[in-house]
Amino acid sequence: MEYLDLVKRAKSGNEEAFIRLMELQSDCMYKMAKTILKNEEDVADAMAETVLTCWEKISTLRKNRYVKTWMIRILLNKCYDLLRKKELLLTEDAVTETSIRETGYGLAEWEQVLQTLDEKYRLVMLLYYVEGFKIREISEILDIPAATVKTRLVRGRKQLAEEMKTERRKPL
Repeated sequence: MEYLDLVKRAKSGNEEAFIRLMELQSDCMYKMAKTILKNEEDVADAMAETVLTCWEKISTLRKNRYVKTWMIRILLNKCYDLLRKKELLLTEDAVTETSIRETGYGLAEWEQVLQTLDEKYRLVMLLYYVEGFKIREISEILDIPAATVKTRLVRGRKQLAEEMKTERRKPL
């Protein structure tokens, strides 16, 4: 079944088509949420809230071809909402965050490399290199100018290069 046909069917209220759409995006959405939230429970919460919001609002999607961008934008908003709520709890209760649970060697390795970057660079690098979004699409997802996306890619690469130089200098 063609992807855009799934979108049309989901917009018309077809639950099976919507579920299939979400399944197709689940890996990408997980990586995005994990990059921001780092905690498995928070990632699950953000993804669940995203699925619910997407289902409730899918009829408002203007251009079917941008469904992935639209979904990720909703996910990022949910992630940042969760972070704000956690920050409030942390400042009020001084609660410590639970540890990160690794889900796989490849993901763990990638996360380790990305964790050396500032978050603004980490997100852009993940969207561009791992998920294959174009600069224009990243600009729409993050609601920043395309020039800013390009700058963050350049600075993120420089930060990674510096980190790699530092790691090479460390004695074994």
